[in-house]
Amino acid sequence: MEPIAITGLGVASPIGIGYPAWREALRDHTAAQRRAFGRVSTVLDPEKVGHAKAAEVWDFDASAFLGAKGLRNFDRLTKHMIVAAKLALEHGGVKKDGEFISLDPGRAGICSSTAYGSLDAITELNLVAELEDPRYINPARFPNTVVNAAAGYVSIWENLRAPNVTIVDGNCGALDAVLSCETHLAHRRADLFLVGGAEVLSEALYLAFRKLGALADDGTRGGLCLGEGAAYLCAERLDHAAGRGAPVLALVAGYGTAFEPPSNRAILVHASPQSVRRAIEEALLDAGVSASDVDAVCSSVGGLDEMDSAELSGIGQVLGDRVPVAAPKRIYGECFGAWGAMGMASAVAWFDGAPVGPIVKGEPPRELRTVVVTAVGFYGNVSAVVMRKSS
Repeated sequence: MEPIAITGLGVASPIGIGYPAWREALRDHTAAQRRAFGRVSTVLDPEKVGHAKAAEVWDFDASAFLGAKGLRNFDRLTKHMIVAAKLALEHGGVKKDGEFISLDPGRAGICSSTAYGSLDAITELNLVAELEDPRYINPARFPNTVVNAAAGYVSIWENLRAPNVTIVDGNCGALDAVLSCETHLAHRRADLFLVGGAEVLSEALYLAFRKLGALADDGTRGGLCLGEGAAYLCAERLDHAAGRGAPVLALVAGYGTAFEPPSNRAILVHASPQSVRRAIEEALLDAGVSASDVDAVCSSVGGLDEMDSAELSGIGQVLGDRVPVAAPKRIYGECFGAWGAMGMASAVAWFDGAPVGPIVKGEPPRELRTVVVTAVGFYGNVSAVVMRKSS
């Protein structure tokens, strides 16, 4: 692929909202993890889920960023996404005070990801239909049950008139959104895309993973610790970024994906070292770099032993034991469809001086110029991107 310039970043996360807060939080991984998991969730009802260790976007108030009007019928996913999108566009110098200052709205789009969508809104409306009567369902909130509605609301709110794409393929979605973005940019369908994704906590999601036996009792081992958040990166062609004088935070230089099916269709969680290896190899080939050029891996290691061991094995097959592997999910939790965006946002912060970590294999790099970000799905799918420091 032609390298894509990352010129802005907006984040709504358990460790901070906005890029400056995000970067600052990642300077101290231990403190950031305490911040993410150090409080009792206000989203998950303890009477329904019992002991729940989860990282939510604490004290989130969308009206503080968007104003008080027009938010009544938006669900949590939509609010997280709009805030992250607004902050990304402002950080990238695309908009100021709600108005475009360096781009035509018809040339800005969005390639977004979510794995489970507005599951909390779906659950709420389903309960109203079952326990009361379908007549009591609020028709203004019904659109929230459509998986791509949240990205649609982002486009409407931020006046993004170029293509709007929602990728729904589990944990790999936000990295796969990079491919969609690159395709649209290459065909000149837009000059800039918001690339990223979002996921929010819900009782239905928490209980589903509890029934699968996939949750951890603490934040260090034995399973997943759920998180949530939204992240968007302003992605554009290098020549376009240069033309509008936008500082380049990082480059996305390559993308790869692979799939290995489970041996039995009854297997619900499956990962393969071979698919990890192939996805990374494809990304390196696409970027025109060799394994020896890679300085660190931003992995999706999250606490499920069978998934993590497959990922680490596949990484080792390509990059050997020389390259350090970090697991940022240990800081802010498993965020599913948002992970790839959060991983890329972590890499941007690393390029900007935040320490690589938490390290799960190897030693921190002495120099950081090239990072591989990986995402491993529960169904045998794996995606990877190569990110490079801009200068």
